[in-house]
Amino acid sequence: MKKILIIDDEADLRKLLTDYFEMNGYFVMTAKNGNEALRQIENQPDLILLDINMPELNGLELCRKIRCFVSCPILFLTARVEDADKISGFRAGGDDYILKPFSIHELGARVEAHLRREVRSQNKTSIKFSEDLIIDYSARALYFHDVQISMAKKEFDIIELLSTHPGMVFDKERIYEKVWGLDDEGDSAVIAEHIRRIRFKLKEHGCENRIETVWGVGYKWRKS
Repeated sequence: MKKILIIDDEADLRKLLTDYFEMNGYFVMTAKNGNEALRQIENQPDLILLDINMPELNGLELCRKIRCFVSCPILFLTARVEDADKISGFRAGGDDYILKPFSIHELGARVEAHLRREVRSQNKTSIKFSEDLIIDYSARALYFHDVQISMAKKEFDIIELLSTHPGMVFDKERIYEKVWGLDDEGDSAVIAEHIRRIRFKLKEHGCENRIETVWGVGYKWRKS
């Protein structure tokens, strides 16, 4: 079942598109703004329908923000478009424009065509967006404001463990077991030192601390 992410601030349009694509066998996710979209993108949609004129983070800005980390087709939805706007959209990473009002059957046909041509999906990456912090798990890379923050292997392993379970508390022994392995002999006190280094590197790049200490228990990744 192909997954479609619909990003539009018009609730009626989101419902119309959701009903249509679900009836045609798609799994549909929706978002009414850019921040919601960033969370949904972590679910790796196969295609994104993106409204250009949204408040706060508009469609072009959102497209630029995600395109380096998202390989699926992105189709812009817009009420009007000039040639210069199209060029801006394609440069931002968009694949097509759908003009409002549109025929829903034509939209469905275009979606099918893009999915048939889509070969980039073989190179999907697993990512997480947390405000301006981006974690690319496949590349084992961390970015803040598009600048990579270098992490040692075990440091990234700890970030991966905590960030993929936001809000869940892990004690030092559990982190050691997950990152170093059950059979590895060592002192779980090294966890505190690794987390200190992670926090220092985040702060050095102007990024807020994402790892919270739960006193007497352990550590957790702060929920967005």
